[in-house]
Amino acid sequence: MTHLLSQTWFIILMSVTLIGAVLSAVHHAEVIAHKTGEPYGTLVLSISVTIIEVSLIISMMLTGHEGSEFIARDAVFATVMIVINGVIGLCIFTGGLKHHEMSFRNEGTNSSLAVLTALATFILVMPVVTISTPGPDFTKSQLAFAGIASFALYIAFIFFQTVSHRDYYLPSDDGTRSDSNVHASKPSNVKTMVSLLLLLISLVAVVGLAEMLSPAIEAGVKAAGAPKTIVGIAIAMLVLMPEGFAAVRAAKANRLQSSLNLALGSALASIGLTIPVVAAIAILFDLHLSLGISTLNTVLLYLSLFIGAITLAIGRTTLLQGIVHLIIFFEYLFLSLVP
Repeated sequence: MTHLLSQTWFIILMSVTLIGAVLSAVHHAEVIAHKTGEPYGTLVLSISVTIIEVSLIISMMLTGHEGSEFIARDAVFATVMIVINGVIGLCIFTGGLKHHEMSFRNEGTNSSLAVLTALATFILVMPVVTISTPGPDFTKSQLAFAGIASFALYIAFIFFQTVSHRDYYLPSDDGTRSDSNVHASKPSNVKTMVSLLLLLISLVAVVGLAEMLSPAIEAGVKAAGAPKTIVGIAIAMLVLMPEGFAAVRAAKANRLQSSLNLALGSALASIGLTIPVVAAIAILFDLHLSLGISTLNTVLLYLSLFIGAITLAIGRTTLLQGIVHLIIFFEYLFLSLVP
């Protein structure tokens, strides 16, 4: 009994520390983002969080536990669903409560969603319909090609976002924004470098704490008799906490463009950067990697992408759109528990 109590308090302490590390990462990433400006600032947190996700997935794959071949699939699919429905839905909902209606540049968001649709289909749906291997698996050559294609598409997106069509991802100043940072002076180079260092430290702390909490999450899922996919959802929620906090804060400040850049950028990085690295590790160490999702999850994926396309089509959002996305998110969580 004493051992169980001490273990419970230890888990609570790690969870509180993890939240503190996440909030620290958000703060320092926002300092860097304010220095570099859009859309470069949102890339800092997106890529940083992807590093966390890759390290967690690979560490769990290398342990070789039962079901480890599905951890990449579950985490990446969960990331896409959490971003499109959970994060974007919460941003539109909270922003809609305060500002009634918010605007953004649909040229950039539509382009991001198009790339995300292609990436999700390449990685999560194609393995189910290929015939070279039975089940939801790629052959090694197919896996290598899918990883290379995903990385190439992500690099093309980054070039489009930061070089050729950077203005598509900049907020339109229509006089309705209430962000106090618009007129604030940019941080100094010294403050920016300090924030960069502290951001890296915070992210390392998040990785370490999340890895320490992973066995407790797995044990809790097993004790509850829940499906193993819940582990992937828990990992995705852990690594998306920094971006989720930052995106919601931006929406409350009537900066929905920044919220969408951050949310969609994280989903794109989750596939475009995570899968190539995970695929390379799987091929190099001859690990079994299964990426194809079930028919149920395929329906949920394309429902989310379809509703997302409607939401992002006109460049303006209302409270109702946020509610729709959140309801789909809760449906996804419920069906993950009761498939």
